[in-house]
Amino acid sequence: MSIELEINGVKRQVAAEADTPLLWVLRDELHMTGTKYGCGVAQCGACTVHLDGQPVRSCQTPVGSVGAGKITTIEGLGGTHPLQASWVKHDVPQCGYCQSGQIMSAAALLAATPKPTDADIDAAMSGNLCRCGAYQRIRAAIKDASGELAVTAKA
Repeated sequence: MSIELEINGVKRQVAAEADTPLLWVLRDELHMTGTKYGCGVAQCGACTVHLDGQPVRSCQTPVGSVGAGKITTIEGLGGTHPLQASWVKHDVPQCGYCQSGQIMSAAALLAATPKPTDADIDAAMSGNLCRCGAYQRIRAAIKDASGELAVTAKA
């Protein structure tokens, strides 16, 4: 079955059954490996992508349910999102496996809440697990990026 998806602003035809998880289409069909497989049951957040700007777990999102929705993956941030620089500045990654999902959840948070409180950050990031325990650095990086976004918005 051929399905049309809009991923990172590009329309693509993929050969997949409607019940195939979006994660497998991204990784296996399109070779976009920035989105990671973690648990397979939408509990760890490693597979987080945006669907129409909202974070979703691609391991449990059937490709047939996407419809005309716009998908953004970690590759779609293009390496220029302030969160990415902030992640490096605050030395967030250790093993790095969860980082694309963490950044995608944080990017959705900052798009909806430009100046998040600690409670906002905790709520938005609660579905993303970090085996290395870098949660304090993640929070600091999100706050730092929110300040950078505020400066960019004023310019």
